Amino acid sequence: MARPRTPKGRARRTHERLAREYPDAVCELDHGSAFELLVATILSAQATDVGVNKATPALFARFPDAETLAEAEPEDIQPYIATIGLFRNKSKSLVGMARMLVDDYGGDVPGAMRDLVRLPGVGRKTANVIRSVALGLPGLPVDTHVTRLSNLLDLTSETDPVKIELGLNPMIPAAERGDFSLRMILHGRRVCVARRPRCEDCVLNDFCPSSTV
Repeated sequence: MARPRTPKGRARRTHERLAREYPDAVCELDHGSAFELLVATILSAQATDVGVNKATPALFARFPDAETLAEAEPEDIQPYIATIGLFRNKSKSLVGMARMLVDDYGGDVPGAMRDLVRLPGVGRKTANVIRSVALGLPGLPVDTHVTRLSNLLDLTSETDPVKIELGLNPMIPAAERGDFSLRMILHGRRVCVARRPRCEDCVLNDFCPSSTV
C-alpha cells in the first residue's frame, strides 16, 4: 500500500488502522451521566483517570446532581477529592460549575461549545469530551497524547491544542472525531509512549514520518 503523502491522507490512514487496533476504545473515566462525566473530567486535569475513578464514587453518592452540588461550599467538596492534585482549586470550579448549570441551564449539561466553555473549570478539551462521549455530538479532545502523536505523524506542526483540534477536524468525519481522539490516546499510552516509543510494535510504522523502523 502506498504511503500517504499528505497530512489528511496520514490522518485517514491513522484513523483506519487505530479503529482496527482499538475497536472498543472508551473513555476511561467512570461515569453514569453527562453531569458525572463533567465532574470527572474537571477533576482529571493534571491527574490520572485511575486516581479520579477512586475518588468519584463517594463524591457522586454525596452530590449526585448539579442541584445538590450547587448547594455545597468548596470546603464540603475537598475531603472527597483530597487525593487529587489541585483539589482546592478544583473544588471551587465544581461548585461554580454546578451553580451555573442550575442558574443558567436548569441543572442540565448544555451541548453547545459556547455554553460549555462558560462553565468554571471547563476548556475546549473538557467540552469536547462531554460532547463526544456523553452527548453524542462532534468533538475532538486534544490532550498531551493527541498533541504528541499528531506532531510525530506530521498531521500538524502546531503545539497549541485549539489549533491542533481545528486543524484535525476537517481530516476526520465529524461523528468519528471523539473515537479518533480516544484511540490516539490509547495508542499513546500503550505503544507510542513518550519516553520510549515502541515503533517496532506500532501499526502505523510503515507510514509514520517519525518511525525508527
